[in-house]
Amino acid sequence: MSYEGNTLLPPLPERMRPHKLSEYVGQRHLVGEGCILRNMIESGNLSSFILWGPPGVGKTTLARIIADSLDREFFTLSAVSAGVKDVRDVIDSAKSRSLFSHAAAPVLFIDEIHRFNKAQQDALLGAVEAGTIVLIGATTENPSFEVITPLLSRCQVFVLKSLEAADLMVLLERAIREDPVLKERNVTLSETEALLRQSGGDARKLLNILEIVVDASAGRDRIVIDNQLVTNCLQENIAIYDKDGEMHYDIISAFIKSIRGSDPNAAIYYLARMLDGGEDPLFIARRLCLSASEDVGLANPNALLLANACFQTVNVIGMPEARIPLAECTVYLASSPKSNASYMALEEALRVAREDKTRSVPLYLRNAPTQLMEELGYADGYKYAHDFPGHFVDQEFMPAGLEGRVFYHPQPNRHEDVLKAYLEACWPKYYPKK
Repeated sequence: MSYEGNTLLPPLPERMRPHKLSEYVGQRHLVGEGCILRNMIESGNLSSFILWGPPGVGKTTLARIIADSLDREFFTLSAVSAGVKDVRDVIDSAKSRSLFSHAAAPVLFIDEIHRFNKAQQDALLGAVEAGTIVLIGATTENPSFEVITPLLSRCQVFVLKSLEAADLMVLLERAIREDPVLKERNVTLSETEALLRQSGGDARKLLNILEIVVDASAGRDRIVIDNQLVTNCLQENIAIYDKDGEMHYDIISAFIKSIRGSDPNAAIYYLARMLDGGEDPLFIARRLCLSASEDVGLANPNALLLANACFQTVNVIGMPEARIPLAECTVYLASSPKSNASYMALEEALRVAREDKTRSVPLYLRNAPTQLMEELGYADGYKYAHDFPGHFVDQEFMPAGLEGRVFYHPQPNRHEDVLKAYLEACWPKYYPKK
């Protein structure tokens, strides 16, 4: 906690919040020269969009900078506390202003828009479509899961990334050099590894940690920050460090990694931590669905069925009863055999697909809905698998140049052993027996 005279100052992240695009750090893929958000600012042609990314990467700051740069009135609502009435009040205010001036539509910034229910999102639709407001939403959740389709179709979605080490160093050095409190404390950065590691690419967390360390060293003529000092301060100030729920992503990460590591006891512990902290049970259920696909995969195909059933059940019954199917699914996934073979197959296939997007589908595999296409040889020579013994025929399905490329490698487990045996029988040239 910092003071100037007898005045309590805002937290360091708020004091260091940039107000111009030239001060903004990170997200060069969006705000760099020639990139989409910079072009939007420079052209003045502002349309509604949603910023999707982890905490502390500059979503709120970017929205304010864009509104200020274009001299737009800026309204802000938090989806945690705002209701339909609050949304309508802002829209009515924007409409009444437009009757008496020719000012451009104001910006309505909604933080954590994924927490808005359908009725709240529906209240935005007409105003966004009519151009009464320009909506900028911020979310840490995939908008395709949480934002209704009609609203999502009217907004572009921009993905923000965790800040890189170089970006975080810029923020650290700027804070020490420019903050009115820190620049009087004679602060020196001797080591930064612990600061950067603990921040996890989150600028707000980084600056909060820096302030905790500096405040803990108050009274010294010179403050030299090293890894040990940071570690000691965080251990002593863990309640302060986590006062805004900044451990949220650490806990969900530990939860998923415990399931992946087949430790049901650790997984159920982290589940309890999340539930006790008031985590959205649907957020947990979605992560269980992803874990069932990515980590359990084909080693136990029933895992995804159970995870999806868990999601549906949680959605229907809500808390506090939802904790029971969440616990059941957590223990089941953690206790299941694991395979990421299908996930890795897709990742490798995506890499190859991006390298060359011009490879043509063989003519005999193409659709032939017209006579011209038939005359050009589309579908000519295709062998219908069900016409052959065992419902299988040896024909090439890959584009030219990728013949014989193997993406899927079955892992040694009971379910995939069966798949492996089938593939070895069908494709001995691609899956030779060992």
